Amino acid sequence: MRFLSHRSTAPSPDSPFRTAFRGRFTNLLTWQRLDDFWQVLRTHAGDGWYIYAIGLDVPAAPRGAEDVTRFIDAVDVLLRAEHDEDYCGIVYVDDPGNPGFIKIFDPAHLGVSCGFSNNPPMPGWILTRQPPEPVQDNRTLPQNRRRWWQSLWT
Repeated sequence: MRFLSHRSTAPSPDSPFRTAFRGRFTNLLTWQRLDDFWQVLRTHAGDGWYIYAIGLDVPAAPRGAEDVTRFIDAVDVLLRAEHDEDYCGIVYVDDPGNPGFIKIFDPAHLGVSCGFSNNPPMPGWILTRQPPEPVQDNRTLPQNRRRWWQSLWT
């Protein structure tokens, strides 16, 4: 994983965001676990979440509870429509009971489905309570994802 910085000086390699990004995560393997987690996240929706779509600009400010709830609803529909499996397995959270960092992988860009890869896919979206830093992904964000993202906030 490589990080980009738009700052004139490079941020610390041990910044809180980078440390959290590389931290331990729990895979929400089943759709029921994802449903349960969304309920937990809804109770924390007003806790100052940054919602970052990898490949687009880093958000400058956290979103309000209404925006977080809108994102949860929209990404849940997208995941279920495009990840046509009987398991979820593409949402990871640092602490399912008290989340602070969430990685959601784009079903259209999963890369290898198991095993090790020298180029593992980046998440499609990150929710974090910490100000995020730019994350470089080697793929170009498809136009349909840009349109989906923009439709959430217009």
